[in-house]
Amino acid sequence: MVYISRGNTLLDPQALLLRLGLKAGDRIANLGCGGSGHFTAAAARLVGDKSTVYIVDILKSALKTTASKARLEGLTNIKSIWSNLEIAGATNIPENSLNFAFIVNVLFESKKQENILAEARRLLKPGGKLLVVDWSQTSAPFGPPQASRVNLADIQNSAQKLNLKLIDQFQAGPYHFGLIFQKS
Repeated sequence: MVYISRGNTLLDPQALLLRLGLKAGDRIANLGCGGSGHFTAAAARLVGDKSTVYIVDILKSALKTTASKARLEGLTNIKSIWSNLEIAGATNIPENSLNFAFIVNVLFESKKQENILAEARRLLKPGGKLLVVDWSQTSAPFGPPQASRVNLADIQNSAQKLNLKLIDQFQAGPYHFGLIFQKS
């Protein structure tokens, strides 16, 4: 089975981020940025130079690759943070400081999905929004194994326990679901 976990072939980063309502001056974070840089670059362009776009990953190589791609595109508003999102309080971004955060194709890789959502919630300002995009249970000739894909109801239940209110649910691409939560 071919495994494609990231990229812009199956998802339209700009369309998904516009759905959040990003604007100039926003502080945002790509939580689990990976090395493709597609969502990071789209976010950085949408919010402009006066904004901060944090990229967070447990892999230093992913941070380095994403930051390098951003520099090649002339994007100067990127700040790298090395962190394990599964550990509460580990991410070196001030608590209650983000307008938006997004977690794209990350949750299927973790057994501690609720911890990741809790860390995102900790970073968001009250009223801040969280975009979650991940592989749906739909069968596909590529992507993670069916058993590794996240259960949509589990994510919604975890978010509800964390006082993250579901404000939008949609198909993010042919093989992905999208959820937007707002911090109460």
